[in-house]
Amino acid sequence: MKRKRYTAEFKSQIVLEVLKEEKSMSQIASEHGIHVNQIHKWKTQFLQDMPQIFEKQNKDLEKMKAEHEAQVENLYAEVGKLTTQLSWLKKNLESTMTKKERMELVDWNAGELSISEQVKLLRSSFYYKPVLPSAEEVGVNHRIDEIYTQFPFFGSRRITQLLNQEGVKVNRKRVQRHMGEMDIQAIYPGPNLSKRNLQHRIYPSLLKGVNISRPNQVWSIDITYIRLHHSWMYLTAIIDWYSRYIISWELDQTLEMDFVLQTVQQAFTVNTPEIFNSDQGSRFTSPKYIRLLKEHPSIQISMDAKGRALDNIMIERFWRSLKYEGVYLKDYDIPRQARSNINHYMNFYNHERPHQSLDYQTLA
Repeated sequence: MKRKRYTAEFKSQIVLEVLKEEKSMSQIASEHGIHVNQIHKWKTQFLQDMPQIFEKQNKDLEKMKAEHEAQVENLYAEVGKLTTQLSWLKKNLESTMTKKERMELVDWNAGELSISEQVKLLRSSFYYKPVLPSAEEVGVNHRIDEIYTQFPFFGSRRITQLLNQEGVKVNRKRVQRHMGEMDIQAIYPGPNLSKRNLQHRIYPSLLKGVNISRPNQVWSIDITYIRLHHSWMYLTAIIDWYSRYIISWELDQTLEMDFVLQTVQQAFTVNTPEIFNSDQGSRFTSPKYIRLLKEHPSIQISMDAKGRALDNIMIERFWRSLKYEGVYLKDYDIPRQARSNINHYMNFYNHERPHQSLDYQTLA
């Protein structure tokens, strides 16, 4: 079976809907029958191609006009074809029919659609259709997030036990799946601090015995789960250990590498650290991430060591402040609302919030 083909106009409409952040990406995927990963690829391509729009020279305008007219003609032809196919589907398909019953709907005398096209349309209804996460799944994720924020040393075993005591009937395997989806791991010492690709290189921890005495001496990066009313997002941030200042952050609806790399690139426009620390998660051991850090030879790469669960404690403390002061008190309904409120909290945290560790002074 051939893969579905989408017009440029349709892809643009989907990307613009994502950028508005009025709906979660999973909701958009469910409504249009597209996988979330596919939408993320379109968004990435769209953002990468945007600068080209402003770089075109006048000599290319006529060529672009001709190409555009040809594309319009092709789009009209495609729309006509799709309209015919859609009318045929509405006329012949019923969601309650079995596969055998649907195959019996092939119209051998149809002039507008060939037999092979009808079969392709019928077969397409048997494949994966994206669906929104259930209310139960969202609820379990949210509760795990609350437990982990309060007790970051709890692993899947303890979280499972606590959920069962609260009347949530889940087994440990399911809790582990939820924790993997949320990209969280208990911060107790153990043989596996974080899931990672075993082929990726691991760097030693450079924080043992280090006296933090100046800004840009040590930075840490991490990812956390941000809950929405019907879904969730992921937040990555970089913190300076000495000042506790959040240097950069990014919010996204998927765990793709892009938003991690963007956070690092944004931070490098401000300054670079002597030591850049992270956990051993797959995103922080990936070649793309390591290559980006190595573009700055003065940076020493550090990763949480086995038996040193508190190496990344600074950003873990920040996540706790953010969750209790800026997330749990809110009830974010759509991604745009979460982005706006988190942006407000970041400015508040960096410029207005008194910090006990600094004798109740602000960071900046």
